[in-house]
Amino acid sequence: MRVLIDYRPALRQRTGVGEYAHRLASALVPRLAPEGRVVLFSSSWKDRLSGSAVPGAAVVDCRIPVRALNFAWHRAGLPAIERLAGPVDVAHSMHPLRIPARRAAQVVTVHDLFFLDCPGQTAAEIRRDYGPLAAAHARAADAVIVVSEYTAGQVASRLGVPRERMTICPPGAPAWEPRARANRRGPILFVGTIEPRKNVPALLDAYERLLERAPAAPDLLLAGGVGHLDSAAVIARLARPPLAGRAKHLGYVAGERRERLFREASVLVLPSLDEGFGMPALEAMAIGLPVVASSRGALPEVVGDAGQLFDPDDVEGFAAGMARVLEDEAFAARCAEAGIARSRRFSWASSAEALVGAYHRAIARRAERAP
Repeated sequence: MRVLIDYRPALRQRTGVGEYAHRLASALVPRLAPEGRVVLFSSSWKDRLSGSAVPGAAVVDCRIPVRALNFAWHRAGLPAIERLAGPVDVAHSMHPLRIPARRAAQVVTVHDLFFLDCPGQTAAEIRRDYGPLAAAHARAADAVIVVSEYTAGQVASRLGVPRERMTICPPGAPAWEPRARANRRGPILFVGTIEPRKNVPALLDAYERLLERAPAAPDLLLAGGVGHLDSAAVIARLARPPLAGRAKHLGYVAGERRERLFREASVLVLPSLDEGFGMPALEAMAIGLPVVASSRGALPEVVGDAGQLFDPDDVEGFAAGMARVLEDEAFAARCAEAGIARSRRFSWASSAEALVGAYHRAIARRAERAP
């Protein structure tokens, strides 16, 4: 089986979708070898994909502007991927729109449906194509990959995709060694892009309430890129009292520095309005960092009873949740222990195994539909 994976989301900064593409491709390589092969596909005018991006995977790196190729793929259905990458059995897109193919089974991934709920808060290309096209593409795909039960339910009810054509392949926990004990004096941590869906203003409100209650509370660190025009107001707020000198935006953080942030923090706070999965929550649990998170989207499914869940509009609840972790050492230790145990349910190996099964079913379905 020769499987092509659209690796473009991982070409630059490996944020959520890019990290998912990279880790899943890495886990697939040994499961397809030696008979099969993973092929990483990229297109960009200026950014080149390294041949060693995923050891053991082949690379097809086209010097085509990504926006131009997406417009041709989404609007004209051309060129077929075989013309760019040669024969493949599966063409796997990391978003809801199919990669055009002559013979390859077409597989799409749906991480969330935020592009339907809040199109004005998404990039121009997503506004142009995802809303009008996603339902038809997902229904026509030979298989649909989702990252959570929550997203599966959304895709079934809102895009009309039968549940039997979906496969749940959640992200896996990082291979981080759990820390020995909670760090109640470490900074309060938020990890995510500064965009409306992440509900950062509510986090800042809750942190201000915490400072009123406990002026000596740890500082707040925001780790993530800037993804929306409205984020300028969030960044500006950090420079004004009472947040000035107490809250800091670090920008995008990756690799060892990212792990160090989780390892040194006292609590992770995620007040998101919606999440298709919530990878920072899983990273926190894997390392033994207590989690205070939103009760919406897939976060309850990921966190379960290993953390505290509040409605994202409940500013007082989030403030109290942070305070409890900081003030109750035994409670923080229980959260850490429960999180470590729960994180072990999520592995890239298991998701890769499920994905290989989805590929075989997709190939069979494509063969049935062939003229």
